[in-house]
Amino acid sequence: MTTPAADALCALPATELSAFVRGREVSPVEVVDAVLARMEATEPRLHAFCTPAPERARASARALADRLARGGTAGPLAGVPLGVKDLLSTRGLRTTSGSVAYRDFVPDEDDIVVERVRAADAVVLGKTNTSEFGYSATGRNPLFETTRNPWDTRLTPGGSSAGSAAAVAAGAGPLALGSDGGGSVRVPAALCGLVGFKASMGRVPVYPGCRDERLPGVSGWESLKHIGPLARTVADIGLALSVLAGPDPRDRHSIPCGDVDWRGAVGRGAGEGIAGLRIAYSPDLGYLAVDPEVRRVVDAAASVFADALGCEVERVEPGWADPGDAFAALIMADTDLRGMRALVAEHGEAMSPHLRAMLARAWTAEEFTDAEMVRKGVVNRMARLMARYDLLLTPTSCVPAFPVGIEGPATIAGRPVPPTTWTGFCVPANLTGQPALSLPAGRTGAGLPVGLQLVGRHLADATVLRAAAAFEQASPWTHLPLAAGGTLGTGASGGRE
Repeated sequence: MTTPAADALCALPATELSAFVRGREVSPVEVVDAVLARMEATEPRLHAFCTPAPERARASARALADRLARGGTAGPLAGVPLGVKDLLSTRGLRTTSGSVAYRDFVPDEDDIVVERVRAADAVVLGKTNTSEFGYSATGRNPLFETTRNPWDTRLTPGGSSAGSAAAVAAGAGPLALGSDGGGSVRVPAALCGLVGFKASMGRVPVYPGCRDERLPGVSGWESLKHIGPLARTVADIGLALSVLAGPDPRDRHSIPCGDVDWRGAVGRGAGEGIAGLRIAYSPDLGYLAVDPEVRRVVDAAASVFADALGCEVERVEPGWADPGDAFAALIMADTDLRGMRALVAEHGEAMSPHLRAMLARAWTAEEFTDAEMVRKGVVNRMARLMARYDLLLTPTSCVPAFPVGIEGPATIAGRPVPPTTWTGFCVPANLTGQPALSLPAGRTGAGLPVGLQLVGRHLADATVLRAAAAFEQASPWTHLPLAAGGTLGTGASGGRE
C-alpha cells in the first residue's frame, strides 16, 4: 500500500483512511491537519460548519496517534474525520439545533450515534449547519450563514443536513452524520452528489435527539426521524452503519441488527448477486411534478439496472395519493406544541418564519388523526407493492439544486407547486420506516448532480446496499471529484478540482 501525499488525503474514502491509520502508514494527526486545512479553505464560501472544533479534533487525533505508537489498537473508524449535524447532541460542544432558543446550549451527553463514532475512533471535526430544528429542506436558520452547495455556491445544498452534505462533498471529512425525518439525509445527498442512507427505523438508535422531553423543538419528529450517514462511496456507508447500527435501551424503537452484514453487503463483488431482482420504477409516484433533466437522468439510471445488472425493471404507479398535507400534520403531532409556542412567545421574529407559521396554526385533533389514517394508507399500499418487488426506484428530488434563499421552486416542469413539493419522493419511506438510500445517478446539462433513490422492503437494508454498490460500479457517475466551492457556468472548473 502506498501512502498518499497530504494533499490527497481529503479525497480518500473512510475505508482507505482508516486502513492507513490502523496500519500506521499515516498518522491520524496528518489526516486531521489535512482536512482542517481543507475546511479553512472552503468555509468562507460554504459555511458548512456552524461550530467547528479544530483543537478538540487535533487533541483526539494526537491521543489516537499516541495509543497506536504504544502498540495499541484502533477502532473501525480509526482517525476518520467526521462532521456531526447540529441537531445531534455532543457532550461539551455547543448544539444549537439552528435556533436562537438554543444559541448557547451545551449538552451534558452525546447522542448515541456520537458515542459510537467516538468509541470507533472517529475524530469529530465539529457541528454542521442545519435548518431550525430540521423544519426545512434547505438548511437555512436564523443563527448562522446559509450553507452553500459546493458544486455551485449560488445554490442550496438541500437540507436539513445541509452542512453535513456540503462538508463531505467539499472534502472536509469523508463521512458526516445527518438526520432524516422527511428526506433530510437523502435530499442533500442528491443535490451534492453524495450517497446518503437511512436504514430501517430502529436499526440506528436515536437518543436524546427527538426523545428528551425537557427540550422543546429538539424533542420532535419521533415517529419519523432516522439518523444516517452521508459519504462519497457506498462502501463508506457500509462502514459507518457497521458502527452506528444496533439496539440501545434508551431508544424504545431500536431493534437487533444481527441479520445484516453491513460491510459485506457493500464489499468488492457484493453487487454481483442482484441479477434477477424485481424492481419497481416510478418516475413521479403518479402525482409529483419532476424536472425534465431529473427525469432524463433517472430514466437512464433505471435502465442500468435492467441492461447492465440483469434486474427485472417495471414502471409502476404505487397507488397512494400525495401525503404532503398529512406529513405536516404528523410533524406537528410529534411536536411539543406547548413548549415550542412558548419559545416563539419568547423569541418571536428571531425564529424562522415558516416554523412560526406552522406553530401559529390552530391544529385540530381531527387533522392529526386524519394524517394518521393517511400514513396507514401509505404503509399498507407500500406493503402490497413491495410484496411484488424487491426495490422501488425513484428520483430522490424532483429538481436539481436551486438558488439559496427560497424553500423550493414555485413551479416544476411548468406546474405551479407548493414550495415543499420538491422533496416529495422521500416522504413515503419516512412514513413507513423502510430503508432508503440516495446515490449519484448522473448530472444535468449544467453539471449539477441528480440523485437516484432506492427503497427496500421493510428490514431489507442489505438488499438496498447491495443494489447501490452494484449501480455505483456500473454507473459512469462514480468516484466524484471533490467539489471546489466554485460556480458552475462562470468559468470555474465546473465546480470541481
